[in-house]
Amino acid sequence: MIDKTREIALKILYKIDKEKAYSNIVLNENIRKNRKKLQDRDISLISEIVYGTTTWKLTIDEIIKKYSKLRLKKISIWILNILRMGIYQIIFLDKIPKSAAVNESVELAKKYGHKSSSNFVNAILRKINKKDYEEFFNIEDDIERISKTYSIPDWLLKRLSKQLNIKEIEEVSKYSNIRPKISIRVNKLKTTKEKLIKNLKKRNIKIEEGFLEDFLILENAKNIEEIEEFKEGKFTVQDETAGLIPIILEPKPEDIILDACSSPGGKTTYLAEMMEDKGKIEAWDIHEHRTKLVEEAAKRLGITIIKENVNDASIYNEKYKEKFDKILLDVPCLGTGVLKRKPDIKWQKNEEDIEEITSIQKKILQSCSKYLKKGGNLIYSTCSILKEENENIVEDFLKDNKDFEIVPIDIEKNKKIINKEFFEKYKKLNKYFQLYQNNYTDGFFICKLTKKQ
Repeated sequence: MIDKTREIALKILYKIDKEKAYSNIVLNENIRKNRKKLQDRDISLISEIVYGTTTWKLTIDEIIKKYSKLRLKKISIWILNILRMGIYQIIFLDKIPKSAAVNESVELAKKYGHKSSSNFVNAILRKINKKDYEEFFNIEDDIERISKTYSIPDWLLKRLSKQLNIKEIEEVSKYSNIRPKISIRVNKLKTTKEKLIKNLKKRNIKIEEGFLEDFLILENAKNIEEIEEFKEGKFTVQDETAGLIPIILEPKPEDIILDACSSPGGKTTYLAEMMEDKGKIEAWDIHEHRTKLVEEAAKRLGITIIKENVNDASIYNEKYKEKFDKILLDVPCLGTGVLKRKPDIKWQKNEEDIEEITSIQKKILQSCSKYLKKGGNLIYSTCSILKEENENIVEDFLKDNKDFEIVPIDIEKNKKIINKEFFEKYKKLNKYFQLYQNNYTDGFFICKLTKKQ
């Protein structure tokens, strides 16, 4: 009999591969759809298999190549994902017996293939052991070794080698695979940090203080969007580095602010909370369904000052000229800083995408910079760790726009930043941040610009 949890995981992996869907979105959709049939341990196993198999796909495929006479492209996508799931469980999940991983995979292969498919899956999985993975650590070439031991595309490692040494690249690769802790942002429009901590502790949730004043780190938090305090808008889920971006912009009540790439609304709503829901925020996105996400987030959090608009930030519109006190440009990027949250990015983005994405980034910065009032501040940020998308964009912009200059980011004076030492070490010459993946945060780039008076 087929294990339903593994079958759901298989269907999610198929959709990620076939439709280039984002793992976190497809996973959440399937869990919501099957919630009544699943226990907490089922949800944990589905999440583990989906994220784990996606994260380690390159490494797993190298192991399949070792034992399969068929090329990967010749294997049905259903059977290939069954093999990947089985190998992930055998190599990386010590709590699951190899026999269970093999038997469940064979049963799935019977349903999603034919008799020879199940024999093929059985034959390969019975040969797999942890030594197949350990062999990769003996590879002499550093880039190939890191690629296969941490499942990172070699093109990305080669790009990083132009800005980091091998030890640093290995650290980034390591932390790109470690599952992030859940961090939440307290909505001070609706509650206090102390009250929220007290209520969450009643639910046996372990809580640590974050690096930032309004953030908490949670452990043992199951189905977080079903928690009453979440539904009531007393907190939202957000990585601390994402929260750092609005903090550095330093919004004030009554400001008129543009968030030109706002969806899904985490940074937008944080700006509004720090403004005490006073002033005005224009929240743009190129797609209507994405502006709806911002609208829904604002409604849940009790925020009224956000006006959502479908707008292409890369196209200049004269009517917005020098209209805004502050502007946030968290521009579209390759997402190489958030691989631990969205591992599918590794397989859906290519080196060829750099030219296209940097062209969009340049257009957005060039167009939206004209919307800033003189004396106003603008943040340019990405969740990427590639120089081409970050400091290179800013430096090219400054060459052509002499009325702009970089604002030194003052960690010491910012009361919202509690752990100042942690963030201080990531500043470069007091100009901008380039945070690489570490044990606590995602990778992000942040630069603050001002328009001269």
